[in-house]
Amino acid sequence: MSGAGGPDVDPYAYADRLLARWAEPQRRYHTTDHLAAVLDHVDVLAEHAAEPELVRLAAWFHDAVYRPDRSENEERSAALAERALTEAGLAPPQVAEVARLVRLTVAHDPADGDTNGEVLCDADLAILAAPPDAYAAYARAVREEYAFVPDEAFREGRAAVLRQLLGLPRLFRTPHGGREWEAGARENLTTELALLTE
Repeated sequence: MSGAGGPDVDPYAYADRLLARWAEPQRRYHTTDHLAAVLDHVDVLAEHAAEPELVRLAAWFHDAVYRPDRSENEERSAALAERALTEAGLAPPQVAEVARLVRLTVAHDPADGDTNGEVLCDADLAILAAPPDAYAAYARAVREEYAFVPDEAFREGRAAVLRQLLGLPRLFRTPHGGREWEAGARENLTTELALLTE
């Protein structure tokens, strides 16, 4: 079920279980809509990736475990990918690459030249460059996922995240992301930060 040319396993073989995870009731942003959007963005960026099919598998698993009150979601998602893809018959190096990519979404900071990582991270962050109305809906959905956090604490935490993102030399690592998404994302982040801190 594996080979040097890439995985022969159809990622949809585990779709029912994965989609059930993506549809859990605690999710407001990290839903099947987010999964579909990330997969669509991977398609846009696929030429940049060394192994686009492994990037697609990583997209399916990257938020498969998601509890907003926990910090180990990416690690648990990576472990799920390791178990499921090993069971599905992927070669160990391919399983390891998918798990590595899932773990990259903790910080969205792939090394220069890590084209698989650049594609997954850019696809995951592409929402930041959405038109203003879609970005505002994303920000509201994130707040709903963290409804258990008091308003003041949420504002402080979210503002810190936005400042950290704005402090990066670049949000997007692929040529397309840098060209098409960087400016819009920075404008959206700046606007949200201003609204949180006014």
